[in-house]
This record gives sequence, C-alpha cells and structure tokens, in this order.
Amino acid sequence: MKLLFDQNLSFKLCDRLADGFPGSSQVRLAGLDRADDRAIWEFAKAGGFTLVTQDADFADMAALYGPPPKVIWLRCGNQPSAFIEELLRSHVEAIRAFVASADESCWEVY
Repeated sequence: MKLLFDQNLSFKLCDRLADGFPGSSQVRLAGLDRADDRAIWEFAKAGGFTLVTQDADFADMAALYGPPPKVIWLRCGNQPSAFIEELLRSHVEAIRAFVASADESCWEVY
C-alpha cells in the first residue's frame, strides 16, 4: 500500500513510514513539485498510490472522478511531521480497509 504525500507534507514521511507503507513517495520526490492537481492525480492513479493531502481540491476530485486513486484527506490542520506520522500509524488498519474498499473514494482523518 503506497502513499503519495502532497506538496504540503514532508518528504521525510516516506522513510519514517516505510515499514507500514513501503514504496511511498512525495510530490517533490516524484518531480511533480510544479505540477497541477490533475497531473498529480494522474500520477497517483498510474502508479497505484493513495494520495495523502491536506488539500480540499483532491477530496473534490475524488468525489467527482471516483477512485483510483483513493484520497486520504488530513483535516488536522498544519501539524509537525511527527504528528502526521503518528496519526497515520495509529490508523494503519483503517487505512488498509479504506484502500481495499470498493465503495469509498475519500477518507477524512481528524
């Protein structure tokens, strides 16, 4: 289960969460730091990623287009990377269930 972290989330999360989410990347690491949301969406879709973002635009795209990719919308406000890491770790099983679900396109985490 690979995650693609949006621009506003640290690239360091890829290494920190590699044990639970191997193969994850971040928009800048993927060379998409200047790409628009649609290009990031298509990259995630083609690469089998689940998008992790704090951006409502991707949640809107998930509602409009449906998966893939799936979107995890972090609604916790701007937080340190350590907080985001712990938040995702504490929801690993729920994230796996969400990704496996055929019915859901966006999952909001508070």
